Amino acid sequence: MTDIPPDHPRYESLLAREKVAAGVKMGFTSIQGLIAQGRGESFDYLLGERSTESALYAERAAVAALLLAENPVISVNGNVAALAPEKVVALADLTGAKIEVNLFHRTETRMHLIIEQLKACGASEVLGKNPDASLDLSHDRRLVESRGIYSADVVLVPLEDGDRCEKLVEMEKIVITIDLNPLSRTSRMATISIVDNLTRALGNMAKFAGEMRKERKDELVNLITSYDNKKVLSEAISEIQEHLKNLAAEVEY
Repeated sequence: MTDIPPDHPRYESLLAREKVAAGVKMGFTSIQGLIAQGRGESFDYLLGERSTESALYAERAAVAALLLAENPVISVNGNVAALAPEKVVALADLTGAKIEVNLFHRTETRMHLIIEQLKACGASEVLGKNPDASLDLSHDRRLVESRGIYSADVVLVPLEDGDRCEKLVEMEKIVITIDLNPLSRTSRMATISIVDNLTRALGNMAKFAGEMRKERKDELVNLITSYDNKKVLSEAISEIQEHLKNLAAEVEY
């Protein structure tokens, strides 16, 4: 991976690009993942590359849902394994969630490499290699484990995944997504939509989980029952608009 000086003004962004590119070279990220990374980065520019108030609120609600769940699962694909495997493991440990690899471009080699990447970051068990259940989908994301995603009551699905998100919601699961595009089908279909950069979101959620594990159950329940995802998405769009207005004001003559 190319050395990037930490004082570079685009350090975090360039580091993420390098991680995804390295994931492709190592074989656990698909070449299509590069396109997805670029699309997400463009929306992050519009947000101002920050965790907005609406994102932080959604992240807290997501953590409450994970902590209250009987069988929470964090789904991992190639980009997630490249960008933030250690953050996934940390969040899983703090919330008691299982980790399951689920891929659109599935091969046994990719499954093995991603599972090993997660285990190298401290995961004691990673599901997904031996699917014994199926979602109502026509592609390989249908392949899941019965004790993981299939029976989960809460599923965290980082990064865009609209059709699977829709099916999981139809199965009456709480679906949490991390998607920088508030207009995507994923964001609009999910129960809790976090409009934030993946690594920022997972870092925030791990911090919140450490704090919220000490809260009373009724406080967590109240956070979930009062949560309004349509309002959060509307606020995310307004935050983008406000950021663009501020940028426009800066370049005025």
